[in-house]
Amino acid sequence: MVLNKTIKLNNGVEIPVLGLGTWLIDESIAAEAVIQALKAGYRHIDTAEVYQNEKAIGEGIRKSGIPREQIFLTTKLAAEIKDYEGAKKAIQKSLDNLDIGYIDLMIIHSPQPWPEFTSENHYEEGNLAAWKALEEFYKAGKIKAIGVSNFWKRDIENILKHGTVRPAVNQILVHISNTPFKLIEYCQSEGIAVEAFSPMGHGGIIDNPVLAEMAKSYNKSVAQLCIRYIVQLGLIVLPKSSNPDHIKSNGEVDFVISDKDMETLKKIELAKDKNKNKLFFDENMDNF
Repeated sequence: MVLNKTIKLNNGVEIPVLGLGTWLIDESIAAEAVIQALKAGYRHIDTAEVYQNEKAIGEGIRKSGIPREQIFLTTKLAAEIKDYEGAKKAIQKSLDNLDIGYIDLMIIHSPQPWPEFTSENHYEEGNLAAWKALEEFYKAGKIKAIGVSNFWKRDIENILKHGTVRPAVNQILVHISNTPFKLIEYCQSEGIAVEAFSPMGHGGIIDNPVLAEMAKSYNKSVAQLCIRYIVQLGLIVLPKSSNPDHIKSNGEVDFVISDKDMETLKKIELAKDKNKNKLFFDENMDNF
């Protein structure tokens, strides 16, 4: 089963291939979403400081009845924090908010603060300062793996050149019609696992007729087709939902897309993704 499948990160830590994304899941319902996901067989939960639901995520994990060591929890250092002391305080705050003993993976949410997302300023020094703080918590055993999100090649190279711990993952936007093969290949060549957030393209590709017809041929939904596509690329996938039925169906992706259909999916025309920040379209990768 895909829900039982893991990938070994570059430091030996095992990460489940499929996890629950919790972006825009309000704190009032996040604990129950986590409980439902764990009941459905998920063992990977993804949150972030900026989601403002860490306390509820931790509550859901504690109330689930699943042993802590069987659950992989990811959170993210806020994109705006680009200094060492600020990063240390934020990391400790996440540990306190979650209240589950340790964090399995913590990543820098973006190379730039959100108001400057995709700008020319890549905050090299600020990211190194934040990375140094993550390294300290990692070496102290409070975080089991550290990584990045939304990082281009140049941002990763900055960490590789000046850091003492290699990033374990790069979490980026990947979905049918937006698969940045060059960036994925670069990360994998450096031993960095790639995680895909928003595998349904923020909902922007669900109504695609080609996908609807293909999904029907497998007796699956378009959402399941989108998730399975990511899995067959060898990536980690993080579908988001607070609906128990959707959570369950998103984990039911134990089918195989044919080689022919995978090639078709890789060439699907770019969807009008509802997220305006088209950071990782492969057409932009010549200068990545």
